[in-house]
Amino acid sequence: MNTGERALVLFSGGQDSATCLAWALERFSVVETVAFDYGQRHKIELECREEFLNKVVEINPLWKKRLGPDHKLDLSLLGKISETSLTQEAEIALREDGLPNTFVPGRNLLFFTLAAAVAYRRKLRHLVGGMCETDYSGYPDCRDDTLKSLQVTLNLGMGSNCVVDTPLMWIDKAATWRMADDLGGDQLVDLIKTSTHTCYLGDRDHKHDWGFGCGGCPACKLRSSGYKSFCS
Repeated sequence: MNTGERALVLFSGGQDSATCLAWALERFSVVETVAFDYGQRHKIELECREEFLNKVVEINPLWKKRLGPDHKLDLSLLGKISETSLTQEAEIALREDGLPNTFVPGRNLLFFTLAAAVAYRRKLRHLVGGMCETDYSGYPDCRDDTLKSLQVTLNLGMGSNCVVDTPLMWIDKAATWRMADDLGGDQLVDLIKTSTHTCYLGDRDHKHDWGFGCGGCPACKLRSSGYKSFCS
C-alpha cells in the first residue's frame, strides 16, 4: 500500500474500471470514485456501479475503510456534440479512417480533466483509469502516450503533482480477469460478472458465464474471449 496516498478512480461501472477500483483499494489509504453521465445511449453501466460499490467493500474489511465518497458529473454536452454509436441509436461500424464509430472524440481527455479538478479539491493525488492499449478498439485517447502527455498538461495547468495510473495499459482481457482474481478471488470475479456492464448495446437480458451482454458487440467479444482464456 502507498501509505498516505489518496486516489480518485474513474469508475464507469464496467469490467475494466471495476478491476481498477479493486486495484486502487488494495494500494491507497483513501479511494474515491467518479462517474460521468455523458449522454450515452443507455445508462446500464451507471446503474450497475451503485450495486458494485455497495458490494465490493464486503470482500475485504480494509477496502471498506478506504472507500470514500462517490462523485457523479453531468457531461451530457458531450453526447449532444457527438455523432457516435455510443451516444446515438446507430449501428456499430467502422468509420472511413478505420476507427469504430463507438469512439467518442474527446471523452477521456474531458474525463481526466474534470477528474483532476475534483481530485485537486479533494486532495487526491492519483487518478486511476482503466484504459488499455492491448485489447482495445484503437481509440487514440486510450493510448499510453496520450495519457502520459495529459498528465504533464494537467500538472502544468493546475500547478499540481497528480499521477495518472493505468494499471491495465499493457495487459489483455485475460490478464484483467486474472488481476481481479489475484485481488479479490472468486468473490471479486463473480461480482464483476454479475454487477458490472460492458455491452455497448446495454443488454441485460442475456446472461453468459462472463456476465451480461448481447455477446456480439466488440466489447462483449473482448470480455468473452478474455474470460475463456482466463479459465483455460
